[in-house]
Amino acid sequence: MTSTRVRVAALLGAVAVVAGTTLATPALASTGAGTGTGSGTETSTATGTGITRQAPCPDAPEFTCGTLTVPLDHSGAAPGTLDLQVAVTRTTKAPKGDLLFLTGGPGQPGVPAIKRIAGKLEPVLKDYRLVMFDQRGTGRGALQCPGLQEDMGSSDLALPRRQSIADCAAALGPDARYYSTADTVADIDLLRRALGDRRLTLDGVSYGTFTAQRYALAHPTHVARLVLDSVAPRRGMDPLDLAALPATARVLRAACQATGCTTDPAADLAATVRRYGNGAQILSALTGYEFIDPDYGGVPEILHEAAAGQPAKLRDFFELVHREVDAAPAEDLSQGLHSATLCADSRFPWGTTDTPVEGRAAALERTRQRLTAEQTWPYDPATATGLGSLLVCLDWPREPVPPTPSEHRKLPKVPILLLGGDRDLATPYELMDEYTEFAHHPQIVIVPGAAHSVQNRAENPAGRQAVYDFLLK
Repeated sequence: MTSTRVRVAALLGAVAVVAGTTLATPALASTGAGTGTGSGTETSTATGTGITRQAPCPDAPEFTCGTLTVPLDHSGAAPGTLDLQVAVTRTTKAPKGDLLFLTGGPGQPGVPAIKRIAGKLEPVLKDYRLVMFDQRGTGRGALQCPGLQEDMGSSDLALPRRQSIADCAAALGPDARYYSTADTVADIDLLRRALGDRRLTLDGVSYGTFTAQRYALAHPTHVARLVLDSVAPRRGMDPLDLAALPATARVLRAACQATGCTTDPAADLAATVRRYGNGAQILSALTGYEFIDPDYGGVPEILHEAAAGQPAKLRDFFELVHREVDAAPAEDLSQGLHSATLCADSRFPWGTTDTPVEGRAAALERTRQRLTAEQTWPYDPATATGLGSLLVCLDWPREPVPPTPSEHRKLPKVPILLLGGDRDLATPYELMDEYTEFAHHPQIVIVPGAAHSVQNRAENPAGRQAVYDFLLK
């Protein structure tokens, strides 16, 4: 397998053109009203796959909203259904079919973002109909865990209180097992059938890239092409964040060079962690701050003072990020859903969520003792084993593990664009390297100066232009 890594605007190579769907009406098709890719129309026959209650979206009447009803338990063993909100752009023609944009988290809804995402993708919407939906447990149906929401907000890494974890697990109860990525993948296939599509083009950001990949592995014949922006690890969240730890030195030094700072922020970060033992808190704050300033302005100076024994500005920095970035209601990013999904999906030093709780802490400590300075610098091993989402799952109740695809399966042979920013700590671009073996000839574009969520947030237009060129081939 080979890949092409590009650091400038529009240097994407040629990819195969995949025929899409042509939609008969601006409405959301509910029983195969759209023409499927290939020959003929796919008609939805499964109970609960129709999109109902169609009307202009309340906050964006230029789009059409509706409701997709899905089973709580796709195996049928447990009763109940969930109503998922769906939104689409209004169009009478979409020669390349439906473009399903998948938001991140896990925990972010899709429908409230459709106007903003449509604006970012406007050049391709003459050929695609944009579709977004609120994944189970998000948006109007957000899983509510008030204590955990207060502690972590929109963060993966902020440190939670143990009581907040216990309260959240108790509030969700045994139904927490029905909020894994495998359940969302099954929902997406019901959505595809309700739209009348044979194939979807998927554009995922952050956790949305993981969902898109899992869908492609589960339903390879129903995918036309993939855009993966701010690519998550293909096996799922690394609870130790061993890509982000060493990447911090690269990112901070690059930002320092861009802003003309005169210190070594990586060395100062290492000295600060040695002095205060607060590596997990620093990584959490830096990962949040990239959404404010991908140049990390002021951070080198803050770290330099902290390394010299003056931590007051560092404490103020922590408070700023928690107040301005991490704070978010469940309707914007549900920490209940976030926890249920990551604990169900991930592999940890102790195993999976099916591992007895009693032995997990000892297994985590053994892992900490084996970690090396090379793996974790400029942090320390305690940083890797003290991150927020890992601590949530350390105390999460034991539950069955959802089915996962084989680690050796490759993504289907469809055009794939991988997009990242060189200032991204949430999903550093080093994570893309494994895709040279996992994907078939992927296009890789790394945008200078961009942090997480390139299409949505980067000032540099190179990433969005790469997406336009890729989707319109």
